[in-house]
Amino acid sequence: MSNRKFIPVYEPFFNGLEKTYVNECLDTGWISGQGSYIKKFEDKFSNFLADDIYSVCVANGTVALHLALLSLGIGPGDEVIVTAFTYIASINAIIYVGATPVFVDISEDSWNINHSLIINHITPKTKAIMAVHIYGMPCNMDLISDIAESYSLKVIEDSAEALGSKFNDKYVGTLGDISTFSFFGNKTLTTGEGGMIVSKDISLIERCRYLKSQAVSATQRYWHDDIGYNYRMTNICAAIGLAQLTSIDHVLHLKKNIFDQYKSSLSQSSINFQYQAKEMDSSYWLTTCLFQTTKDLKNVELALEQNLIDFRPLFPPVHKMPMYISQGSECPISDDIASRGLCLPSSPNLSSDDIAFICDTIIRSI
Repeated sequence: MSNRKFIPVYEPFFNGLEKTYVNECLDTGWISGQGSYIKKFEDKFSNFLADDIYSVCVANGTVALHLALLSLGIGPGDEVIVTAFTYIASINAIIYVGATPVFVDISEDSWNINHSLIINHITPKTKAIMAVHIYGMPCNMDLISDIAESYSLKVIEDSAEALGSKFNDKYVGTLGDISTFSFFGNKTLTTGEGGMIVSKDISLIERCRYLKSQAVSATQRYWHDDIGYNYRMTNICAAIGLAQLTSIDHVLHLKKNIFDQYKSSLSQSSINFQYQAKEMDSSYWLTTCLFQTTKDLKNVELALEQNLIDFRPLFPPVHKMPMYISQGSECPISDDIASRGLCLPSSPNLSSDDIAFICDTIIRSI
């Protein structure tokens, strides 16, 4: 064991163009929130998703959610239905605009919001449903969209973890009224820090573009028409993102292979994975697994640590966080899944030998 290398949960995949594009930014002096790579990245990202999508890049995935909510006019007194089993940024962004998150439990198989429970949480104050594609597994967007249409609600897709995921052969992020992505260092496509807002409605995108740059007037320099934000992405980050897009299909292929190797190697164990319905294609952002008991989980965590294998716990349900616990939501499935699962190393450049070693370590510990 002493001669083994540390295996991280995630490392970014670089193809070489990143350095070339960044050096061009440095050579030309375009390093901040203006420069040619910003529009190139936005256009290329739109083209990757669909022909009728518009994009605007921002500083990170959290501010993408904030602006998306603002563009829809969601604010104080409004309610947004959202899963409790998500990264806290999904919920914080709802609070930023003064709205109230209404927590809905997840399905046991997909770990996504249980669409059959959504209607029970709709009130006259409900303005939107936030569909979080957790760990890259798509929500059932047909059912969510049907509910939203019936009750005149907006649909926000939190696709932070799901670039490349598909529902009915369409990329997630193209199925709601407005959608957001994250490009943090551990995402399938990374800019270090960064995010993107996409929509088929160009007026929503232009509203986000306006707000992200201090709501500066389009006709008068240094004149501001509204309260805005400094949520711009830098030209350097956009340059990295554009380079990353040139290998996105390859990275998605590598990540599916990694998941397939894990699933095959652990198929004879008692370990379960997120269920993927036939109409869904996950991006497999992180390979996540579920153990039969918390005791099994603890044994596996100890064995992984002893063998220099990194891991992540599943997201603790947000309704248990101290600032949100007062809402009194009950989400027993979220509580149970979070208590028995973890995220395995999922870097695109993870070797087959590494995966075999990780699986062997897990199997021997339970």
